Amino acid sequence: MTLSPKAKRSVENQLERSLRRVQQEVLRMGTLVEQSFRLSHQALFEQDGDAVQRIGNIEKQIDVYYRQIESDCATLMTLQAPVAQDLRLLSALMQLVRDLERIGDYAEDLSEMAVKLMKYPPHEALEGIAQMSEHAQLMLATSLVALADLDPSAGARVKELDDIVDDDYARLYDVIAFQKDVPGVVEPILLLGLTIRHLERMADHATNISQRVTYIVTGKRN
Repeated sequence: MTLSPKAKRSVENQLERSLRRVQQEVLRMGTLVEQSFRLSHQALFEQDGDAVQRIGNIEKQIDVYYRQIESDCATLMTLQAPVAQDLRLLSALMQLVRDLERIGDYAEDLSEMAVKLMKYPPHEALEGIAQMSEHAQLMLATSLVALADLDPSAGARVKELDDIVDDDYARLYDVIAFQKDVPGVVEPILLLGLTIRHLERMADHATNISQRVTYIVTGKRN
């Protein structure tokens, strides 16, 4: 059956509204992930026990958004017959929310590590790890602004920050892994090693987000 021009415009307008709604939901999820990341930083470097509790509640909200957005994207792809550009947007958003969900999971893991680290004296690497965390948070914020503005140029800035985080990781790994004459138990050393690995992976997912924005806008993969 061929739709009349009026009916066709109605379907197109409905799809546009649905796409805008999904994009807004992704940005709301991104705001929660940013908050979770920030709270994990407070737990780790300010020994903020309340932040740990708040992350658990936020993670539940993030998971709800994740499942709903994936479901909405799949529904639109199968029932609305989107054109190529809209299909590209939906497929990129489905991948992008997985990156956000993983960052949220890592933030929750970091908060749990923070609880274990609270019973030990501060390690000399903590200041550097805090800077690494700040760099990774800036990457996430930059990527989410790029998504809100559909700005493909932000990818270059995020890549520069990712290089900084990679350098942070390499330097801090050497400080942690090659420490000699470690007093007492090795648990804090292991936890700090896991911490910088988590931060490095969070930065990678933030990079993925900026690259997916570029793909949404240009159709080209980095």
